[in-house]
Amino acid sequence: MNPEIEKRRTFAIVSHPDAGKTTITEKFLWYGNVIREAGHVRAKANKSYTVSDWMKIEQQRGISVSSSVLNFPFEGCMFNLVDTPGHQDFCEDTYRALTAVDAALVLIDSVNGVEKQTIRLMNVCRMRHTPIITFINKMDLDGRHVLDLLDQIESVLQIKTAPFTLPIGVGKLFKGVYSIAENTFHTFNPDDGKQEIIQMEGPDDPRLVELCGENWVNQFKEEYEMVTGGMDPFDHEKFLKGEMCPVFFGSAVNNFGVRQLLNAFAKLAPPPMIRDTDKRPVKPDEDAFSAFVFKIQANMDPKHRDRTAFLRICSGSFTRGEKVFHVRTGRDIRLAAPTAFLAKDKEVIDHAWAGDIVGINDPGLFRIGDTLTDGEKMNFTGIPDFAPEHFARVTLLNPLKSKQMAKGLAELSEEGATQLYEPLKSAVPVVGVVGELQFDVLKFRLQSEYGADVQLDRVPAHCIRWVKGPEADVGKFAEEYAGDCMMDKERNLVCLFPNEYRLNLALKNYERLSFAETSQG
Repeated sequence: MNPEIEKRRTFAIVSHPDAGKTTITEKFLWYGNVIREAGHVRAKANKSYTVSDWMKIEQQRGISVSSSVLNFPFEGCMFNLVDTPGHQDFCEDTYRALTAVDAALVLIDSVNGVEKQTIRLMNVCRMRHTPIITFINKMDLDGRHVLDLLDQIESVLQIKTAPFTLPIGVGKLFKGVYSIAENTFHTFNPDDGKQEIIQMEGPDDPRLVELCGENWVNQFKEEYEMVTGGMDPFDHEKFLKGEMCPVFFGSAVNNFGVRQLLNAFAKLAPPPMIRDTDKRPVKPDEDAFSAFVFKIQANMDPKHRDRTAFLRICSGSFTRGEKVFHVRTGRDIRLAAPTAFLAKDKEVIDHAWAGDIVGINDPGLFRIGDTLTDGEKMNFTGIPDFAPEHFARVTLLNPLKSKQMAKGLAELSEEGATQLYEPLKSAVPVVGVVGELQFDVLKFRLQSEYGADVQLDRVPAHCIRWVKGPEADVGKFAEEYAGDCMMDKERNLVCLFPNEYRLNLALKNYERLSFAETSQG
């Protein structure tokens, strides 16, 4: 494999909200010498915000609502890190981000254990056989028992665990972690942040008792025996298939255990993997360039009203200014200024390789799932499409801003989180989202980025269906169900069924039509 491609490590961080995801991202960047100091997540007005949460609404609420991409070097590797939203209302952004990575870091809060959103995201990783590394965070708080946490990961997340480190002490009496493979003890000192790595003879080394106290060492020895005697040893092949995960313990906010975690990604996580298309599997070291769009983000730079398409490069490499083939439209396009990211800060790059995630300026040409190649007609598969579950009519509060609202709705719906519909019987647009909180984000962004103040009135609906079939039947259906029918942005007919009875009636009366659950169905 090309040494440049071999160096790439592309991974996402997934977790339940508040498990410490943004904090650990900051520490990674600090180790990559990308930022000088890590900003605290809910920094006050006079301090820097976290680098990865760049939208105003993210900074105000202290949550991530959009995946951000961060590129940084570490120990001879080039990391592409996708920081994903933890909140379930933004899960479709996370699901798409998981299609663009080769591994994932699952972050677990030691106090709360495995939480609901982690389970949902882990299901996606399992479906894709994504290699997983687990970090149990917040060991400086009084959390659950170590063996309970390991047992919970195995039973709830359905993946075998292989602890690489074990903690000694917990909460205010957390002493540090013991590295099983290296027989080293990493001391934890929250007061001055100094960390020592002490070589031990083994878990019976008397210096451990001197450093940690007999009670904690006795508990640690029990756990050590259970882990080394009763658990399967780490198997790299099983890890690569997503069947076994290394487990590390630490405290991200105290920058403890983070370096071992990054080292583990550099050593264990795979370089770019083979990707499936509708024609054939694509190997990363093929000469021909190929990539797909997994995310579109509008207005990363409010001054320029820009739109950025995020590309995952799957094979080969490309040089700035080269022409590539846009499979869906059949057009050749020039990638004039590909960029690497530090959240919203961009830097134009001259070269990118398989495994890299780069941004390209989007003049309105790209859609999520688009494939770019050197000319081969193929499409990467497995990029999910989601049907909205919540709907609202968008009423403009200042009629003079209708152009701004139309532009804002069109551009924000291109990002994939919001779907825009045009009702057959009304001039008032309808938007659909997967999670309720998306409505708040949409309203906020229309106001702050486009100057359009809107009111969102919920539309009660049982479900949405894409109506396909013979033209005459589609026309007849649209006439009968006109009050519930709308056109999507591709001018496909969709029906917002108000209840199950209406859906069943349509299925019975229109046997020649198909009622698909997603636009790709």
